[in-house]
Amino acid sequence: MTSVTSNDFLTNRAWHRTIVGDKDLILRRTSALEHLELFFGYMNEKTIDVYARQPGPFENINYYVVDTFDGIDTVRIDNVLCTSASQTFNDMLADFDNIDEQSLIEGLAGYYYSHGESFDGLTIKPENMERFNSLKNWAIEYHDGC
Repeated sequence: MTSVTSNDFLTNRAWHRTIVGDKDLILRRTSALEHLELFFGYMNEKTIDVYARQPGPFENINYYVVDTFDGIDTVRIDNVLCTSASQTFNDMLADFDNIDEQSLIEGLAGYYYSHGESFDGLTIKPENMERFNSLKNWAIEYHDGC
């Protein structure tokens, strides 16, 4: 079974509120970047990435099943629980070969420019620092190339 998709909503935030709001789920990866408004998302988006304690019924939701949500840094926006910016970037950097690179670069750029041209508020784990340092200049220069 497929959930409703972003086509039925004016914003991805509205879509997320409807599908994962007030549920035992945490938005992660690209979906978290969209909800944090660090990445605008894609037209006709159909997939949502979440942390979950058990698999769910929708085939268009990527349920990353964990035993506990302890240790996952989150923020609540309205009725949606979402990984924090630092958690989101660390998750994506740690699994770089399996992520949406476009959303990561745009998300880093969005963070940088919405935080006074600085990454100072981010907490990047030591094991992700080399990858972060290799990408941050791309992110800073991203909007210049558009």
